[in-house]
Amino acid sequence: MADVHVECGELSRTLAPGETFTFGRAPSCSLCLDADDVAISRLAGRIEHDGHGWWVVNASTSRQLATVDEFGLRSVLPPGRRIAVEGTARVLVEGAEITHQLTVTAAQDVSAGAAAKPRIPEGLPTSMGESVMINPADRAALIALFAGYLEEGNRYDPYPKSYAAAAARLGLPRTTLVKRIEYLRARLTAAGVPNLTGPNALANLAEYALTTGVISRSDLALLRG
Repeated sequence: MADVHVECGELSRTLAPGETFTFGRAPSCSLCLDADDVAISRLAGRIEHDGHGWWVVNASTSRQLATVDEFGLRSVLPPGRRIAVEGTARVLVEGAEITHQLTVTAAQDVSAGAAAKPRIPEGLPTSMGESVMINPADRAALIALFAGYLEEGNRYDPYPKSYAAAAARLGLPRTTLVKRIEYLRARLTAAGVPNLTGPNALANLAEYALTTGVISRSDLALLRG
């Protein structure tokens, strides 16, 4: 069974199965986030191994946690619920003024040997936009719109930027950026990518761009250069 590594600020801790790591407002926690911030639960959460894998558990009875996956996508973890740790995940604990971030990385368990090769289903492969060419101008537009997903800590913002803000960051007229994104959405829709129209079109485009690797955290350097 593999270990898990936890980082938060200057804290860096590796846990073995059988160990439990707690975090919250109480000084008795493994990590006391802020003893004076009553917006944080006394026991906000814990990281534990159940004999099969590592889990982040929301131990609060009243406050939600949030987790951010390797792509930058945020999920709410309600009180009493847990989520499996696969690879690296960030856990966000919101205080009155500061959001605390824990980075949890589970090592790969190789004790069971290589996994069996999955059986390839019959039929035509799923079409999800692979044929659409995304040029550097398209990528720059996506990075500017979805930069908040790629940030860490207090700069993390899992919502698309406004067209005006993204265009200003690129030094373009707003109408130019809007037309570029609309044309890209139309091409992806024609190539089989669903849900790129309607009120949630930009959020769904963000999920597509992040999970397929069209943009990644390393692309932030392009905006800062």
